[in-house]
Formats: sequence, structure tokens, C-alpha cells
Amino acid sequence: MSREPVIVVGVDGSDSSVRALDWAVAEAEVRDAPLEVICAYTVPRFGSTSVDAAYLDVGTSALSEGAGAVLESAVERAKERRSEVRGVLEVGDAAGVLVDRSKKAGLMVVGTRGRGGFAERLLGTVSTALPVHAHCPTVVVPSGGQANAEGEEAEPEQPDSGPHRVRKIVVGVDGSAASRVALGRAIDEAVAWNAELVAFASMPVASGTSLFAWAPGQVDHGAVLAELEAEVGRIIELELETRKAPAGFKARHHALDGNASALLVEFSASVDLIVVGSRGRGGFSGLLLGSTSQAVLHHARCPVMVVPARCKKTDRDAAVKSDG
Repeated sequence: MSREPVIVVGVDGSDSSVRALDWAVAEAEVRDAPLEVICAYTVPRFGSTSVDAAYLDVGTSALSEGAGAVLESAVERAKERRSEVRGVLEVGDAAGVLVDRSKKAGLMVVGTRGRGGFAERLLGTVSTALPVHAHCPTVVVPSGGQANAEGEEAEPEQPDSGPHRVRKIVVGVDGSAASRVALGRAIDEAVAWNAELVAFASMPVASGTSLFAWAPGQVDHGAVLAELEAEVGRIIELELETRKAPAGFKARHHALDGNASALLVEFSASVDLIVVGSRGRGGFSGLLLGSTSQAVLHHARCPVMVVPARCKKTDRDAAVKSDG
């Protein structure tokens, strides 16, 4: 299936979706890629014949007009910085619309904590709908609110229209084929943004819940981490060679003692983008497909890019135009 070199962002009128829009515009700028803005709304259905059709028509018309106004405002905002912008108004479930669009798009972008659609479908009843079911990478942009002393998120600051920059990227590597696909995409992002790339693998070797908790006390945990770090280094070198990274491009790498999702949340306070794969083994399969996915997507302070395993290397930079 051929892909369009287009970045697609879902909007719903919330401040969070405006942040997602701004991030998508910045990505489109650095990639020289077209941008598509989608606003989807659902028409209520009633099985009872007692509901007056006239009222349904009025309600549907109001929904359509409201969604159209949201879309128009978003497109105007995007066109202040990017001329190649297309607006699309869709009727249907927001998650379903976006997942379907991802079959041919290069990159999907959504915000968290939206109203009436995207947040609920990403972080609510349908949980990991886009990250798990999307056919291309998905970027989830956080609302920007900060947690208070009780751990509750405060009201986010108003989104600004200034340029967003990606200067530091962290990617999780666990040795699986899926994480290598994610690493490849992270390399592409780092090259496009001229950003620093840090790859890490994690293993809880020192805690009571360690994979090595059964092992004798004389096991050298430091040696285990050193071997893991060396393996990450080999994986990076192979991927850099495979993807023909520019001369001089380097990626730092580390092996850390700890839980992958907890480390990612910690990293998110000091980096601009986190990249993970969606079909990894160990920490990352749990991170994206289990309960810890909620922790990362709820608490990450920077955008999180989820790269599905179905994104083969032949899809490299599907969201961008060739530099050559």
C-alpha cells in the first residue's frame, strides 16, 4: 500500500489539540511535507421513533457547524506558518476516522485531554486505539499542564504560536524487531531536526523485582548492564549503516537499571520527543499494550511517538519528501 507524504493532525477545538496542531505544523515545516487537519464529529443515533426528526436535524446541523468552525480556525492557524494545508471534516468516530486515515498517511498527530473525542479514545474507553491500531507512527502531544502537590494536573497554559523545536530525542531499544523499527524512525527524526539522539535499554537488575532476583548474590549486575549497553551500541551501528545516516551523525546509548515506563516518564521532563515501538518484548510491550501505557501517555511531559511494528523499513520517511 502506497503512502502519501502527509502529516495528519486531529483537532477538536481544545487547547490540547491546538498544541498538537502546532507540533504537527513544526514537523511539516522541517520535513517540507503537506499537512492535513481533520475534525471528526459523531451524529447521535436514537432507536426510538418518539424523537422528532426535526430536532435531530437541528442537532446534526449544529454539530456540523460547530465542527466546521473548529476546523476552519485550525486551518487558518496552520496557514500562518505553512501554506500547504488541507482541512477535512469527517462524520464518524474520531478514533476510527484517524485509524482509517493512517493507512495511507505518513504520520498521525493528536493531543491528549481533548474534549469530546480524541482524549477519551486515546486514554479512555478505547485506550490505546491509535498507538496500537495505527498503520503509521502516531505522535501524542501532552496538554502542557503541570502536576500539583496532590498529583493532579493543573490547568495548562494557553498554547502559543511560536515555533516548536526538537533538540533532544530519546528512543527505547529492547532488541526486538519492533524496537529496531522505532529506532530507525528516531534516527530519521533526529536527522531531520538536527537533534541529539539517545537510545537506551532498561533492565531492573538491582531491585527486588529484578529479572535476576532468583540468581546467586555473586551475579555481577554491573557486567550485565555493560553487556546490555554494548548490545544496544551494536544495534545502533547496524541501523545507522542500514539507513545510510549522514556522515558524522552519532547516537549516544545507555543501559539503565530500572523500569522502562518509569524511566521514560522521567526523561520526558528534559527531552523534546520520546520514541517507542508498539510490539516490543519485555518493558515496551507492557509499556504500550498494558497498564503502564496509561502512565506514559498521561504523565509524559513531552510528545511521545509510537511506531507500530507494521511500519517496515521500506516505509522510511513516508511522511516526508526526499532530501535528494
